[in-house]
Amino acid sequence: MLDIRLIRNDSQAVKDGLARRGESTDVIDRLVDLDSQLRQLTGERDSLRAEIRRVSNEVGQMFRDNNREAATELQEMSRQLGAEEHALDDKADALETELRSALLRVPNLPAIDCPDGASENDNVVVRTENFDADSYGDHQKVPHWEIGEALGILDVERAVRMSGSMFVMYRKMGATLARALCQLALDRNADLYEEVRPPTLVKTSTLEATGHLPKFAEEAYQIERDDLWTIPTAEVPLTSLARDEILSESDLPMRFCAHTSCFRREAGSAGKDTRGLLRVHEFDKVEILAYSTPEQASAMHAEILGRAEAIISELGLAYRVLDLCAGDIGNSAARTFDIEVYAPGADKWLEVSSVSWFSDYQARRANLRYRSSDGKGTTILHTLNGSALAVPRVWAAIVETYRQPDGAIRIPELLLPYMRGATEITAP
Repeated sequence: MLDIRLIRNDSQAVKDGLARRGESTDVIDRLVDLDSQLRQLTGERDSLRAEIRRVSNEVGQMFRDNNREAATELQEMSRQLGAEEHALDDKADALETELRSALLRVPNLPAIDCPDGASENDNVVVRTENFDADSYGDHQKVPHWEIGEALGILDVERAVRMSGSMFVMYRKMGATLARALCQLALDRNADLYEEVRPPTLVKTSTLEATGHLPKFAEEAYQIERDDLWTIPTAEVPLTSLARDEILSESDLPMRFCAHTSCFRREAGSAGKDTRGLLRVHEFDKVEILAYSTPEQASAMHAEILGRAEAIISELGLAYRVLDLCAGDIGNSAARTFDIEVYAPGADKWLEVSSVSWFSDYQARRANLRYRSSDGKGTTILHTLNGSALAVPRVWAAIVETYRQPDGAIRIPELLLPYMRGATEITAP
C-alpha cells in the first residue's frame, strides 16, 4: 500500500500518479480526512491516558498519606476518565480500520519512467526478436488445440468433462513437454535463486500482501470453510516468505524461485478467446522473485527480465518485449515489462511473462523490512518478480512453431535433455 505519510504530505503528487493510471483521485481527499481525524483522536486519547496516569499516581499518594476520602473521590474521577478513554480507543480503532481498508484499495503509483498511456494500445514495443511473418509455412499455421488433439497430447474434452470449461489436460508427450518446461526454468535459475515449494493454499492476509485482495477477489478461488485461497501465482506466498521479519541489508538482494500450480477464475474473460490454452483456470508456472533495497531494484528488474527473456529466446520462439504504459500496469506494479511470444497457428501474440517492480507497495502490506548496515532503524524493502516460464502459452507456441510438414512436432534443442530421449512428437 502507499505510505500514508506521502498522502498526508504530498497528496497532489499521489493524485497525479493515480491520474496517470486513469484512476479516480477522490479517494485521496477521503484518506487525508480520515488520517487527520485519526491523528486528532489519537492525540486526544493519548492526552487522556496521560491524565489518567497522573490521577492514578495522585490517588496512590493520597492513600499513602491516609487521605482516604479524597482518594476515593479521585478514584471515581479516574474511572470516568477511563470510560472516556475506552470510548476514544474504540473510535480510534474503527477509524484505523476504515483508513487501512481504504488504503488497501488504492493502487501503486507508476514509476517516473513508466510510459504514459491509457490502455494496452499505448504499450511500447521495446524490441521484437526472431519474428518474420513470412517465414511460417502453412503447416505451422494450425492452432495448437487442433494439433494437440490430432497427436493425442492435449485432451480438452475429457478435462471439461471432469472439471468444467477452461480446464485442460496434457497427455503422453504433451504432459512430458509441460513438465520439461518447468524443469528447464528451475534449472536455469538454480545458480542464484533459492528453490522453494510454497503452499498452494494461503490466508486472506497473504493475498492482501501482494495486492490481489481486495481488488481481485472475483478472480480468485476461495475455500470459505477454511478461510483459505488458492494461489493465482507463486508470487503470493513468496512475497510473504519473510513477512513480519527484519532482514539484514547485507542479505539483500534475496532471490527465490518456485514451481507451483496456479489457479485463476478468469471472471473477466467474457468475450475473449478461450480456446485451447489461451486462457485456462489452472496451469503450472515457475516464478522468480526478489527482495531488494531501493538502490538495488533497477538492476534486479533488469536481471529478472533478462532471465525470463533468455529462456524464450533459446527456445527459438518469436517474441517481443513491451514496456507497459501507466494505464495498463498491474494494480501493485510501479513498472512492468511483458514478454509475448508469437503463436503462428493462433496468429496471436501471447503474454508469457510479466516482469514487475512493485517499489515498497507490496512490502509495506506484508511488513517486509531490513535493518541498514549502519544499524540505524529499519526500512521497507522492495519486491520484484516475473514468470521464469508459464507453461500453457509457451507450450502452445512451441507446438505451433515446431510443427513439421508431416504433422510431427520437433522438440527444441534446449528441451532435449528433459524429454526422455525423444526428439519429436508424432501421432500414435
